[in-house]
Amino acid sequence: MSEERETRIFMISPDSMITPDQLVREVHAMGKEVTAKETCYGTLVEGPRPLVGEVLAIIRERYPYDIYSKVRAYPTGDRRRCRAEHGTRPGYAQLEAEWEMLPLIQHGIRCSENGERPAVPKEKEKLPLEEFKKICEAC
Repeated sequence: MSEERETRIFMISPDSMITPDQLVREVHAMGKEVTAKETCYGTLVEGPRPLVGEVLAIIRERYPYDIYSKVRAYPTGDRRRCRAEHGTRPGYAQLEAEWEMLPLIQHGIRCSENGERPAVPKEKEKLPLEEFKKICEAC
């Protein structure tokens, strides 16, 4: 990626009602000279760094809790990463883990803005072995 261009991942939280299709259409409707590609988790936006920054600012304003963004190391369609070209997918497991945490981040931001303290999730208790056996035998 050059100094002048940037590719950014816009990841939609699983708790959001926005779809990747809606997001990519919104980016296209902005009329900026950027490329937007729909993905399973949101969209990739690529273009001149200042324009990608403008898109990011608009998206953050419209969806302060639903969409999160980070810079992507490779441009859209890079043959080294494109599955159609049999590229590798390093980092996908990390991306999936980040995606799963987004509802917790949403909750924390909302609490922070309301001056509240987010509740700490309770640890799940282990299922007793005898109860597990009963469940297995019932199937």
